[in-house]
Amino acid sequence: MMNTINANTKIAEIIKQNPDALEAIVSIRPKFEKLRNPLLRRLMAGRTSLAMAAKLGGCGINDFFAKLEPLGFKIDRAVLPVHIDQEPVPDFIHSIRKEQLVKLDVRPILAAGKDPLNTILEHIKKVQPGQILKVINTFSPTPLIALLEKKKFLSYTHTVEENLVETYFFKTPETMEVEPRAEIQQDWDAILKRYQGKFVLLDVRQLEMPLPMTTILAELDKLPVVNALYAYHKRIPVFLLPELSQRNFDYRIREVAEGDVHLIIFIP
Repeated sequence: MMNTINANTKIAEIIKQNPDALEAIVSIRPKFEKLRNPLLRRLMAGRTSLAMAAKLGGCGINDFFAKLEPLGFKIDRAVLPVHIDQEPVPDFIHSIRKEQLVKLDVRPILAAGKDPLNTILEHIKKVQPGQILKVINTFSPTPLIALLEKKKFLSYTHTVEENLVETYFFKTPETMEVEPRAEIQQDWDAILKRYQGKFVLLDVRQLEMPLPMTTILAELDKLPVVNALYAYHKRIPVFLLPELSQRNFDYRIREVAEGDVHLIIFIP
């Protein structure tokens, strides 16, 4: 039986309940065609509600309800959409100097069917305090914004037109690099013994960014308290670590060899 949906239900949840919902949503507006791209769908659908999609698509929420109700979804029209405020323009945007700006257009990477995250992160590493990285994209890179804001980057996103979005990342002098804790290998053997027979195994070494992070977090969402996740990764996932702390998970990491990193993630 389908769950009840409303204006604030995320698109990913709807598609998960009924995969036919993807084509139903795409049929509403041509600009929703990008949801057919598995990479873009993974990046966008989990954070986009029907209300947000209606605003982006220039249509009404009832347009979505009309397509989804015949698929068996129960509609709760009494729930009002969460108000979506226009993002205020921060001070650093008003005072940009030409010499501060570093531009990166990732649209050709997306057009080639590849994930631009690694390219963006490589550029972020080279950005000096006081500089601003301007990423030119076809959509707002919401997961990246969340990651970099935890590193104390300031950000601002401006939708110029359909399929043209500019996101600015400002590296303040106070910005610190995210580093794993010093004790990441401490008591590894004790933690390994504690969860012996209670591990959920996950290998993300062959996945391209940002799939290792999103796959691990998805697995943790359904991890029983008594279990621990044992993940095989190809590098220390420095952007994942603050997210784990925020979600109250603890972790241990062991670098077995180059390209082979083992993680134990558990609820302390």
